[in-house]
Amino acid sequence: MTLYHGNSRDLDEWRSAEVLVSDVPYGIDYRSNSRRVTLARSIEGDKDTVARDTAIKLFRESHQLGTEAPALIFGTWRIPRPEGTRQVLVWDTKGALGMGAMDLPWKPAHQEIYVLGKGFVGHRSSDVITAAPVQSMGKNGRVHPHQKPVALMEALIEKCPPGVIADPFAGSGSTLIAARNLGRKIIGVELEERYCEVIANRLGQGAFNFAALVEED
Repeated sequence: MTLYHGNSRDLDEWRSAEVLVSDVPYGIDYRSNSRRVTLARSIEGDKDTVARDTAIKLFRESHQLGTEAPALIFGTWRIPRPEGTRQVLVWDTKGALGMGAMDLPWKPAHQEIYVLGKGFVGHRSSDVITAAPVQSMGKNGRVHPHQKPVALMEALIEKCPPGVIADPFAGSGSTLIAARNLGRKIIGVELEERYCEVIANRLGQGAFNFAALVEED
């Protein structure tokens, strides 16, 4: 596996992968008010869908497959879905996902994952994937405001088409760890150096190629 430090818009390496799997900034402009200790309140590029749509566009252009290029992209019902979405998967967080609108008698307990393109494999199962989220605060081990559980990413990657996986918004590195656990090759890109260090630490002694690139202005 390889991890690049830089802006995915400026790097070509990840675009050669066969599958795109990423928790992209999708325009929710998330700002955490919880007591997260050392965690950042938000991430870069989350004010609109430009980062999400650009990544999908670059990936599709690289393979000349248009909307048939296989991808799994995280999102929310509050933001328009990516063009070419074929199915919506639901991540059931076992009742844990923040407070939501306090004037409503329901609290959010799921996130959406969009299936784009073709070539996915494996036995047919429910479109609801249940996985406990990572603890919400830094003192409990969380390292990124949008950190996804490795078990969830493994469940997604298990049904991806063969070939190299790309995650151009690697964040805490859960996608890379899940790919490693499943014996899949993966190329990751992360904009912030501190998260590149987090990923390297999480991967530990596993086979890992850290390609540190200078971030372009």
